[in-house]
Amino acid sequence: MASQSAAIAKKRSFADDARSEVVMARINALKASRMLRLLEFVLVLVALGIGAAAVIITDLQVRGELTGNLFVAGSAFALAVLVLHFVLRWIAPQADPLILPLAVFLNSIGIALIYRIDLGTGDPIGFSSASVRQLVWAVLAVVLAGLTLVLLKNHRVLLRYTYIFGIVAIVLMLLPLVPGLGLEAGGAKQWISIGPLVFQPVELAKIGLTVFFAGYLMRNRDALSIVGKKIGPVLLPRARDLGPLFVIWAIAMGVLVFQRELGTSVLIFGLFLAVLYVATGRISWVILGVSLFVLGGVIAARTLSYVGERFENWLDPFRDAQGASYQLVQGLFGMANGGITGAGLGAGYPGLTPLSRSDYIVPSIAEELGLVGVAFVLLGYLLLVSRGMRISFAGQDDFGKLLALGLSFTIALQVFVVVGGVTRVIPLTGLTTPFLAAGGSSLMANWIIVALLMLMSNSVRNRPKLVIRS
Repeated sequence: MASQSAAIAKKRSFADDARSEVVMARINALKASRMLRLLEFVLVLVALGIGAAAVIITDLQVRGELTGNLFVAGSAFALAVLVLHFVLRWIAPQADPLILPLAVFLNSIGIALIYRIDLGTGDPIGFSSASVRQLVWAVLAVVLAGLTLVLLKNHRVLLRYTYIFGIVAIVLMLLPLVPGLGLEAGGAKQWISIGPLVFQPVELAKIGLTVFFAGYLMRNRDALSIVGKKIGPVLLPRARDLGPLFVIWAIAMGVLVFQRELGTSVLIFGLFLAVLYVATGRISWVILGVSLFVLGGVIAARTLSYVGERFENWLDPFRDAQGASYQLVQGLFGMANGGITGAGLGAGYPGLTPLSRSDYIVPSIAEELGLVGVAFVLLGYLLLVSRGMRISFAGQDDFGKLLALGLSFTIALQVFVVVGGVTRVIPLTGLTTPFLAAGGSSLMANWIIVALLMLMSNSVRNRPKLVIRS
């Protein structure tokens, strides 16, 4: 009886210890989540303060007084961001505390620069001005990010609809080719017009493609990882497994030929190669993919005048400085005028460069804030992408790993292509700079990406920990 009582007491002791450990773990998790959200709240206020300070300095420099032109719309944006922060406290209390402040910082800097360019035109600032419209789009985008958090709650749900997302993405990409719906701008067919609303469907399509690539490659990576022939140190895949690569390459080339859009073509194919490499671990896929794309690019440059012209402008922008390469040359002069520290907010001439609010927002920042300002902006992107990559590396499910990697790489690739184009590292393309460039479709898509990354970071931090007893 004594031994039985001792055994029962020992079991109760183990049960009590287990319950106490669970309680302590929950208490520690609650404390950690509160600290994360407090840190996020402070950083969000700092990011909003930086944007407000930039607008105030611009007002004082250009107008010599505080105008309050953006007060109402700016207050609505700040309120929307704070509401999103409290939604995170409810839906994803363990979410990464840096993602939201970084997105707010980049968005705020973009709005301030667009406002500065608006003031340079001398026109009254109203709802028709780009800066006010950008703020309205920013509010809608933040609200959409909040709805994504509330309605989705778990990113794994997206895996069920892998092929649906792929089909929807293809349909969105084809919409600009529909007569009466598609709108051509700057020689590229990447817009659709529905009444007063002008939208760039490829911005949402890139999210659908990322979900599709992550789901498809998660299910088929074993077959794609099988090695075929070996050529030198490179292990090539089997010929029968090359189908997906050729299909995505054909889609990317189709975008280049029919929509006349080099940037979107690079984004689609680059995104697929990145996710494919992470899923299989085979560098041979990257070598084959890059070789295919370079081959397609060379053929396009020799047969399609608009592609060949971009390559010629890249190699020698001053050959037609007042014509085909006028935008590129003006951007280079603007960045040179900014120098290291910049001309100062409101003291430069960014409006002289065509499309300075959208495609050429980075040279506008370089002219006003200099190399130092551009470095801070690029550092913001670097931190945002690195947090996304960290989520991918720490993820406990393969789909989440690939999805976080794809979403992060989408932002990184867009920034590289845009900044590389305006600085002549690579040929100029038509992609938008995430969060900075004017445009509602881009803002909405990138804020959805932010919401998805925050959801996945919360899932990573909340994964159960194994307790081993001796």
